[in-house]
Formats: sequence, structure tokens, C-alpha cells
Amino acid sequence: MPTPARIALSMPRLSLYGGAEGFGWRLAEALAARGHAVRFLCARAEGRPPEGVVPVELGRPPLGRAVKNLWFAWAVERHLAATPYDLVIGLSRTWNQDILRVGGGPQEIFNRLTLAAHGEGFARLGKRLRRALSPSSAVIGWMEGRQFDTPANPRQRIVCVSHLVRDWLLEAHPGLDPERVGVVYNRPDLSRFQPPSAQRRAELRAAQGLTDADTVICTAGTNFALKGVGTLVRALALLPPNFHVAVAGGRHPDAWIALARTLGVAERVRFAGRVEDMPGFYGAADVFALPTYYDACSNAVLEALACGLPAISSSRNGSAVFVDPALVLPDPGDADTLARLILAASSQRNRPAFSWPDDRPCGLEPYLDMVDELLLEKRGRA
Repeated sequence: MPTPARIALSMPRLSLYGGAEGFGWRLAEALAARGHAVRFLCARAEGRPPEGVVPVELGRPPLGRAVKNLWFAWAVERHLAATPYDLVIGLSRTWNQDILRVGGGPQEIFNRLTLAAHGEGFARLGKRLRRALSPSSAVIGWMEGRQFDTPANPRQRIVCVSHLVRDWLLEAHPGLDPERVGVVYNRPDLSRFQPPSAQRRAELRAAQGLTDADTVICTAGTNFALKGVGTLVRALALLPPNFHVAVAGGRHPDAWIALARTLGVAERVRFAGRVEDMPGFYGAADVFALPTYYDACSNAVLEALACGLPAISSSRNGSAVFVDPALVLPDPGDADTLARLILAASSQRNRPAFSWPDDRPCGLEPYLDMVDELLLEKRGRA
């Protein structure tokens, strides 16, 4: 292992809430545990930072998404110009780093694939026009071009969170050298996400008034339209009355509550809001379903699998490669097929415990190895 180094990570939020944020937190923590001097460049830090990690709060003006994105990238550049580091890891839309983790996908492809999530007719046309006229979309497109088409650091390593994101990235930026673009999948904390004991599961279900006859389909996400919650509610209306849906995360569920009421299933849908005990949320359920219109590599799918649930997801999710191929939904808007997949998944009994494939690099270890390798390279060139 190389001698301790000064390492900076950059991301707008230092927080444990959110998939990308949780990864950044754990990576910073792991690097500090190896003895590195770790600084986390962020707009704001939430809660107590990981041991050995020093937050550097750069702030962001409350002037809209476009200005916030530009401001943070500029503030990171200014800080890096004034403060020497041995290695810089970018976890968002910043420009000058040694390792860039791509946790989302190209704006152009995101816009194309998610348009169907916003209704039909005038609703979809309106969304298309708002995106075309949005200053934020223009700014993000420009920033993305600067990241991938004219990188500040020609030696920068690009790491995508799934092969699907890598494919999208190379499609949108054909000038990128494929050899420079690697893949490391997300991996949840397996000490936290694991199948509950029979007693724990019974306690979790009893606390919600569930019986053995009830089948709970759970899902999680913040953007209900994007995550296909409408498709899931429509699928529920096609299932027997002992099937229920539980939704973690998100805000303002009124439109989906109204849809459930129109379909006559409002009493079978529960919007739980922000859930602190996600292992417990999965532990009370029977099936996980995420008919998402776009997901780079959904952490929720991986967490549900680690907790022993059969998981259903759409083919537009990078982590669907971990799902049983028979439970992959081709069209995220197809409620009929989703209902059939839910019935098939709920009938599974004595499922083998999920095991992580050996042929897919995932989690923190590949990044830690990459840091060691780059530090040795840099010191060899010095």
C-alpha cells in the first residue's frame, strides 16, 4: 500500500441519505481508515462526518439548479488551484480530477428515455418543451461536454456504475476512448442489509397489522414518476385484494394517491415517506418492484436482493443485471406484465440466498485499489 496521501473527494452533499451520497461517505471513510488525509469538498455537510474525514464546505447560492451546479464546479476548481492534493476523486459534475465516478448518465439519453414517464399528449409535449427551454438542462449539457469531450486531466479515469451507463456514455460521447471507461457496480453494506430472522420479520409485519395472507410489494425512490410508481399502482389494481404496495421515499404523493383512489386500491397503498430503517422496510415485504424509466444502478434493487427479496426491475436499470432475467420488465409502463411478474415472484418459495457474482467488480475495493495504483504511478513520475 502506498504511503498516506492527501486526497480530496468532491460532491455537493456530504450525507448518508441518498445512494450516491452514501457511496461518497463510505469511500471517504474507507480512505481515512487507510491513513490518508481526506478532505470532502461539498456545498454542505449533514450530520457528523466519518471519522478522519474533514468536510470543506464551499457553499452554493440559492439561485436555482443551473447556478448551483456551475457555482459548485467553479468553487471546487478554485479550491483545488489553491490547495495541493496528491489525488482528487470527483463524484459529481466537476472538471479536474484523477478519478471521475459517473453515477448517472448523459443528459441527452436521460431526457429521451424518461419522457414517457410524464404522461401522454400535451403533458408529454409540455415536458419536452420545458426541458428544451430549461437553463438548467443547457448548463448541465455544457458541463457534461466539458467533462467528457475536453477533460482538464487527460489521464483521468472514468468509472461508470454499470455497463448500461457505460454504453449510454459512449453513445452520447463517441469521442471517448472506451479503454478509459471502466465499470464498478454499487454494493450495499452487507452488514446492514441482510435477510431478517423469522422472528424479526414477524415483528415487522405485526407492527404494520399484516397477516401471513398479505403479500407486500415494496419499492423505494424519490421521483415517483421516474421510478414507475404509477405503473406499480396500476399493476396492483390487477392483483388479488391481499396484495399491498409500500413506497419508501419521495415527496408529495398526492397524484399517486389520487390514481390509487380512482383504481379502487387506495386502502392497499402506503406511502411511508423518508424511511430511516430501510432493512426493516425490506424485511416486512415479500417482493421488491422498481419499474423505473431510468436508473444508472439502483441501490434499492441491490439492497432488496441482499435482504432476501425477489426483485423485479426494468431493463432501463443498470442493476437489473443482478436480477433474475425472468423478472426483468422490458417496458416500464406495462402494468399487465408487471402484475404477472409480481405474481410469479410472490409464488417463489425456499429461494437461495443472493450471492454477489464474482465476475462483476463492485463496492469500494476496486476504488481503493485504483487509488493505490494511481498514487504509485504519480510518485513514480515525480
